[in-house]
Amino acid sequence: MRLSRRSVLAAAAIAVCAAGMVPLGLPGSLIGPPLAQAQNIGQRMVNGTVIDASSKPVFGATVFLKHLKTKQIVSFTSDPTGRFRFTQVDMAEDHELWAEKDGRKSAVKTVSHWDARKDFEAELKLK
Repeated sequence: MRLSRRSVLAAAAIAVCAAGMVPLGLPGSLIGPPLAQAQNIGQRMVNGTVIDASSKPVFGATVFLKHLKTKQIVSFTSDPTGRFRFTQVDMAEDHELWAEKDGRKSAVKTVSHWDARKDFEAELKLK
């Protein structure tokens, strides 16, 4: 039995879909079940260090973590080594992170739901 080129290509496409692979150039949603994607479900830890302009740790800075959907803000005071830590931060939501002390403020960093790290480490430099 001789198969046409078209039949062979169709059989190959079905086999590739069944294996969970998608040929280059073809979106998975068009030719079979969707491919597995990473899911940021659960909680992460957001921690880091607050430093001054000369890169020395800052004790007593207030570090803020703002939930962008609810606008809720939680805070933490940096320890003598400049360290801060927020636990149980929802990985499925976006947050903003910044530090302040004595009228100085760091740049705002985004903790994105697209970031799959369970341990988010940040350095916040006061200006």
